This record gives sequence, structure tokens and C-alpha cells, in this order.
Amino acid sequence: MADPNAAEHISKDPLTSSHGISVEAKRLGSLAAPKDLTAMSQNVTGEIKNPLAGIHKDQLLADVEIFAADNGLTDILPILTKGALVAQNPHYADRIVELDDNDRRVLEEENTHRWKHPRILYVTIILNSIAAAIQGWDQTGANGANLTFGEALGIPDSGPVCTAAGTCEKNSWIIGFINSCPYIAIAFFAAWISDPVNNLLGRRGTIFLAAIFSLLAPIGMGVSQTWGELTICRILLGIGMGLKEVTVPVYSAENSPTNIRGGLVMSWQVWTAFGIFIGTVANLVFVNTGALAWRLQFGSALLPAIPLVLGIWFCPESPRWLMKKHKAAKAYKSLLRLRNTPLQAARDLYAIHAQLIYEDALLEKAGLSKNSNMFTRFFEIFTIPRLRRATQASGIVMIAQQMCGINIIAFYSSTIFANAGASNIGALLASFGFGVINFIFAWPAVWTIDTFGRRTLLLFTFPQMFWTLLAAGMCYFIPTENKAHLGDGGFLRLPFRHCLFSRRRPSPIYILCRTFKPVGVFGFYAGLNLVALALIFLFLPETKQRTLEELDYVFAVPTRTFAHFQLRRQLPWWTRKWILRRKGEEEPQLYTFEDEEWTGDDAKGSSSGVDVGHKELREVLSLLVLRHKDSANRNLPPSSHPKRLDV
Repeated sequence: MADPNAAEHISKDPLTSSHGISVEAKRLGSLAAPKDLTAMSQNVTGEIKNPLAGIHKDQLLADVEIFAADNGLTDILPILTKGALVAQNPHYADRIVELDDNDRRVLEEENTHRWKHPRILYVTIILNSIAAAIQGWDQTGANGANLTFGEALGIPDSGPVCTAAGTCEKNSWIIGFINSCPYIAIAFFAAWISDPVNNLLGRRGTIFLAAIFSLLAPIGMGVSQTWGELTICRILLGIGMGLKEVTVPVYSAENSPTNIRGGLVMSWQVWTAFGIFIGTVANLVFVNTGALAWRLQFGSALLPAIPLVLGIWFCPESPRWLMKKHKAAKAYKSLLRLRNTPLQAARDLYAIHAQLIYEDALLEKAGLSKNSNMFTRFFEIFTIPRLRRATQASGIVMIAQQMCGINIIAFYSSTIFANAGASNIGALLASFGFGVINFIFAWPAVWTIDTFGRRTLLLFTFPQMFWTLLAAGMCYFIPTENKAHLGDGGFLRLPFRHCLFSRRRPSPIYILCRTFKPVGVFGFYAGLNLVALALIFLFLPETKQRTLEELDYVFAVPTRTFAHFQLRRQLPWWTRKWILRRKGEEEPQLYTFEDEEWTGDDAKGSSSGVDVGHKELREVLSLLVLRHKDSANRNLPPSSHPKRLDV
């Protein structure tokens, strides 16, 4: 509890300070200095700030009391107080006298037992993994069905029938359009509605809606009688895929503890790879079912959607989404299920509250709406610097994924092998091999992503893809009669042999093959991997083991500052250490945590949490208590509001 003698009694009006100045006006006044916004828009020092640092202990405790009173959490005020102190001083938990030995043990186990968490957290991640597997299975269902559905629906793109009718090329475009329909639906519709749907239904509701589409669309594809019906079902499938792939990683990140967030969020890619693998298995299972083969290959993707539809409502809702909806009590209940102890739940609850308050303050100062719609939020990702840089970073990763050339093989491997002379079963077996390798080698990323980091793994793997593609292309110079020529004739050569000698799929890849020849195409994609490597090195920051709140400061560093640091300091250091083999030189660091000073200024010896400098940050966050709630909605008599420090 705050010391009642630490400050004067505030006015009975909860929104008025002791000097008769409205707290809201006072809050806006504290944001008047331009430096307030630069804390998270132009973070030129690369400093990662704790949004609670800089608040005096008495002020913090008073803010906690008001937060508890406003949100009906007064019954957990003692544990909420502990949680706020830990959130303010995460590196000094052993000095907080309010904590007992059991509390300190629990906090220590976050480092010594990283994967010890409640069962419901892992159930949530498993269901999210099932959602990812649906994505992969949906993709490979088309991979196998491509071999037969065109002829079954009257749009063959090869053989004597279409050759005699002169419709082979037209039908190729139709089949290509059917295959691309889910991704067209994602790009032009699902990606745009995901924001308002999430805002309205929450994370669980959006995933449930997506699962319904993922359940019904494969059934529709399996019973389609015309290619038009199949197209419509593929579009509906794309809506479900789009809503899932936008929402599930966010839901996983918002529910996961910081120290294992990277590994748990990475489960999306791992289990998408698993879905691709299981999809290739299903294609093999149904290959000998005659005319029903393509229908069963499309329809089998409904199976993983069933447990997702039935199970998602048993998982806790995202605490961060609930906090944005001013449902702190429900957010705390959700965190109680997701964390080992009430202390950890209270700590994360108050940390989320602190960051949301600060984000609101920044938006307010910038003249942007805190209650915006999807269009203004879309506009803000380009006008708010830190959001723009985060968008840029995620865009680079997505572009790099396309540059490496993997999707050509993932979506058309069966067709590629069939056109290279393999039987249907042989083509599906080859695709099965791709699915197995893809899934197996996704696991090392899970094990290492929170150790080495995302940026480090990308910087390591893109050069490997460069030289392997280049080497595969060079194999074309080996005479065909030489047995060593077989080194290029495996999986890597077939896509380009296919697109060079077949017109089954008119596409940009087909044009590249006709223009550059196989060696040139391999070299082209090898070069794109180098371009992606340069973009990642210059513009993609590391995010490993950062909280969602800390990432605001990571992306607040200007792009020019980040790129300059990588070129002028990081690259020379790497060259000296790994090429010139000079040891003992300390790696330069762009990001640093703010300096914290333990003052032990009261009789209890508790932390004041005062950081060195950053006066403007202290001024903003000292008014953390305000949650933009109208006083009429507090349902508390004026006298019940605790005292707060005057700033």
C-alpha cells in the first residue's frame, strides 16, 4: 500500500488533481514535449525501456490500487502489488522485500525450467499447431489432385482430347486459376477482414470461424461437379486459410511466456510442414481409388479441422486482446490458466496494462484515434514509424521466403515429377519425400530460434541456399553420359526440366526457363537469395527473447541508424572475428536495456525503480492510472478512490 503521508490528498473527483487541474488535461500536458514521442518513434540510441521504469514506488503502488479498483480486482491487490513491483524491476526480484522465498523460486524457475508451464498452455499451442497443419494439408491436397481433377471436370490440359480441341493452353490457365484461388482470396479479401473480425470476435472466435470454413470447404471441393463449383469452394477455403494464418501466430505469441515465445510461435511453420507431409501421405493413400482419387485428396483436409472446431473454445482468450477491450478481470483469469502462479499472472497483467497506456498516450499525442477502424489502423502502419518498420521487417521476411524458390516445389512437385516421366505413384512418392524432409528440418529451427535468434538463423541459411542452387545449376555442364551428371538430376533439376519442355503451367517461371535456360534459372534464384540476404542484414532486427512490449522499442530505432550500425560496426567486427580470427574483441551491441538504479529509499528497502535519465518517460508513465474510462462507468463512490501522488 502507498504511504498515506507521501503526498497530499487528491480531490474527491477521480479525474481531478489536488490543484484543480483535470488529470486528463494534466496527462496531455505531460506529453507536450517532442521528446515524449521520440522515445518510441525515433529511438536513435537503441535503448529498450521498461514502460514502468521511472515511477517512484509510492506512485506505483497508488497506481496499482486505482487500477485494481477500476477493474474490480481489489480482492487480489496484494498479489497485484507484488506483480507490479516485479514487472518494474525484473532484474532485481531478489531484492523486493514484498516477495517471499516461494515467489523468488518461481521467478528463478522461469530461467532454470523454461518449458515448465500449465497444461492448458500446451493444449492451446497444440490446437494452434493443428490449425497450421490444416494449412499445409490444404496445400498438398491440390498437389495430388492436380494429376486427375482437370480431366475429370472436363478441362484437360494435356493429351489428345485438348490437343484436338485446341484448348490445352486455355485449360492450363483455368487449372492454374483454380489452384491459386485460395491465395487470391487471402490477398484480396481474407487479409483485409482479419483485423475487424479479430477486433469483433477475439482470437478464439476468429480461429473458430476460420475452422468452420476449413471444415466445410474441403467437403465442397470433394463433391464438386464442375470446375466453377470447385473454384467457389477453393475461394471459401482461402477465407479460412487467411483468417487462420493471420490470427494463430498472434494468438500463440500473446499467450506465450517471453522466454519460450519464439519456439512456440515457430510451431506454426513446423506444423504447416507437418500438414504438408500428412497431405502427401493422404495423396498416396487415395491414389488407387480410381475416379474418386482427386475428390478424396481434396476432401481429406477436413480431418484436422474437426478437433480445432471442437477444442478452440476450451482455450483461454488472449489476455492482451481482453485488456484492449478493458476486461482486466477476464484477462487475469486467462493469465491464471496460462501461467504457473498468480504472481506471474499479475506481473504480466500489469505489464500489458502499462504498455497499452503508453501506446494510447503516443497515439493521443500524435493526433491519432485510439478507437480507430480497420482503415485508419491500416493507414497507421505506414504513418507511425515503429509500426512502419515492423511492417517493413515482416515484409522482408515474406519476400525472402518467395525469393528462395521453395514454393515452386511445394505446390507443384507431383505435377513436376509426372511431367518428367514418373508415374502417378512415383510422382506422389517423390512429393512424399519432399514432405518428410521439409518437416524433419523444421525442428532444428524450434530448438535454436530462442538461442541463436531469427535473424541469425536467416543470415546462416540464405547463403547455404545460394551455393546449393548454384551448384545444382552448374551440374548441367556435366556431360549427360557421365554418371556424375546424376547429381543434378534429382529433385532440384526436375522443376526446370518440366517448365522448359512442357507448357502445362504457363507462369513467370515458365517464361524464365524459356529465357534463361535451366542453368540461368538456378543462377537467378541463387542471386535472389543473395538479395534476400542483403535485405535481412541491413533491415531486419533481432527479436529473440524480447517481450511484445520491448519490441516497440526495437522497431523504434530508425532504419538508417540500424543499417549504419550493421555496416560500420557489426560487419567489421564479424570480419575480424571469423575471417581474420581475432579473438577477445567484444561484439558491438545496438540495443541496450536502460540503466536501473536500486535505491532502497524506504524503510522496507524496496526498489524505487528509478532509471537514470529519461525524465520525459517518467512524466508520461507517472499517470499510468488513467485508462480512458469515463468516471460514470467506475461504479465507485468518490471516497473509495485511493490517494495518488501529485506529479
